[in-house]
Amino acid sequence: MKHEWRKKEKTVYLPKSKPEVIDLPAFKFFTIEGEGNPNGENFTDYIQVLYSVSYAVKMNLKKGEEPPGYVDYTVYPLEGVWDINDEAKVTFDGTINKDDLVFKLMIRQPDFVDESFAQQMIELTKKKKPHDLLDKVKFETIEEGKCVQMLHLGSYDDEPESFRQMKEFALNEGLKRKSMTHREIYLTDTRRTPVEKLKTVLRFQAE
Repeated sequence: MKHEWRKKEKTVYLPKSKPEVIDLPAFKFFTIEGEGNPNGENFTDYIQVLYSVSYAVKMNLKKGEEPPGYVDYTVYPLEGVWDINDEAKVTFDGTINKDDLVFKLMIRQPDFVDESFAQQMIELTKKKKPHDLLDKVKFETIEEGKCVQMLHLGSYDDEPESFRQMKEFALNEGLKRKSMTHREIYLTDTRRTPVEKLKTVLRFQAE
């Protein structure tokens, strides 16, 4: 039976539009790191490279040669962990200049994908869809652990209000934010979705 994350993993990817606590296990990802304004023209290249490798996994599994534990699946959504650079942290006053952003984009991979198979898919993508950024793609296992999350509706520029609610909720639960980095999971396509209907999972680690 096909594994569809929207149906099978609702607690991870489809939270409610109010804060909640979640404890997340280790997941496997293709990742790529960069910095700068996400509205810049080069940012989409990072996204396209990640999707190219992820779809290589999906499309290059030959029938009868699937890895152990293989199940058909829906490709997972794009995620990003965001921070600001060290220079910006020195003078940080609560306002973020998008040019100072540092990001780690990623797309989760099914459990059956291991290091060897992942590297094969990266090399295959380099041959079929060559791009300089493919040299920056890594295969990693990441465990977030205890987090506070919620579904944010609307513009990315309005996220501070959602984070305010999340911080207040965490304090009421006896938790505090572990660091200023945060994760975003993009459930909608900005090219096809009106700004007011964008859906983004916001999440930060808590302790």
